[in-house]
Amino acid sequence: MTAPARTDRGSEELIRAEEPVLAHNYHPLPVVVARAEGAWVEDVEGRRYLDMLAGYSALNFGHRHPALIEAAHRQLDRLTLTSRAFHNDRLAGFAERLAALTGTDMVLPMNTGAEAVESGIKVARKWAYDVKGVPADRATIVVAADNFHGRTTTIVSFSTDETARCGFGPFTPGFRIVPYNDLAALEAAVDETTAAVLIEPIQGEAGVLIPDDGYLAGVRELTRRKGCLFVADEIQSGLGRTGHTLAVEHESVVPDVVLLGKALGGGIVPVSAVVGSREVLGVLHPGEHGSTFGGNPLAAAVGTAVVELLETGEFQRRAAELGAVLREGLAGLVGRGVVGFRARGLWAGVDVDPALGSGREISERLMREGILVKDTHGSTIRLAPPLTVTPEELAGALGTLEKVLTS
Repeated sequence: MTAPARTDRGSEELIRAEEPVLAHNYHPLPVVVARAEGAWVEDVEGRRYLDMLAGYSALNFGHRHPALIEAAHRQLDRLTLTSRAFHNDRLAGFAERLAALTGTDMVLPMNTGAEAVESGIKVARKWAYDVKGVPADRATIVVAADNFHGRTTTIVSFSTDETARCGFGPFTPGFRIVPYNDLAALEAAVDETTAAVLIEPIQGEAGVLIPDDGYLAGVRELTRRKGCLFVADEIQSGLGRTGHTLAVEHESVVPDVVLLGKALGGGIVPVSAVVGSREVLGVLHPGEHGSTFGGNPLAAAVGTAVVELLETGEFQRRAAELGAVLREGLAGLVGRGVVGFRARGLWAGVDVDPALGSGREISERLMREGILVKDTHGSTIRLAPPLTVTPEELAGALGTLEKVLTS
């Protein structure tokens, strides 16, 4: 990676310059990234950092993966946007290959993860009215506590995170919240009005919470028996992160609908999708849902290149193999600053001894040592390196974490 373009302002000055003009909806770590390649980023002053967050899984293939950059460049020279008012020559191929990769029938292309969730909610409700026969405006969707599906008004309506909710009401009705990983509570909440059960196979924002073995299979059995849909939000967990193409594959579960995003855009453009059976997605008719940019040619070209990378199985294998290295390294830190962790594939939530600092403070210490992570609640940090990270880079990051926690 070559040196970043010169700037007249250093990190501190650039950070101060943001304060008056950017809405404060984020609290970033005090690093100003100027360039990136693979698993590494470089700030405006030339300092290098190993990226152990990978854009919350949006960068599963690392920064500027050559095959993805080439696909984007090639498409930029041809066509970028038509809107869905017309067909374009990239969309059908993308949809066919994504459906084949995920074992589904149909694809609804969107842009962001939150749009995919909103679209999934609309599809589930439409299915409930048109197919299940739920009376108009009475459809309900059951969700899990501590979920994170986005921050739109509808989505925060069924969040249990008061930071996301407070000050944004009135909220959208039609949702029932039950504890995560509790099949009995889920069964009690499902009735004849239930359109769908919407859950994350692994709760990322909550701290990479992994349900008990059998939970996802139980959700699938329950929804079939009760006559409602199983909608799996795989926006963070999907597309190779956990060692399988989809996290639900760990229990050989096939949901009715899967929500995808983040990594689907290769870290280049926002690309998301709702994929599912023809019986479900077939309820949509022209004019009932749409997106000017959803399925645009540039997004479809990049998305197709992402699918091509996943079709080989290489990245799923890497996540599984390096995930074993990650788990072993974290296990060695339990009792040495780490009080517990949860990991699946190249994804971990690490609970640090609160006496050593908050998750934010630990993240800042790691940043000063050249490792970028991000905290979640309390003293928990998340590790989600690009699937292109090397064993040596991963070992180095774990060594730095040990240094920060024990020095």
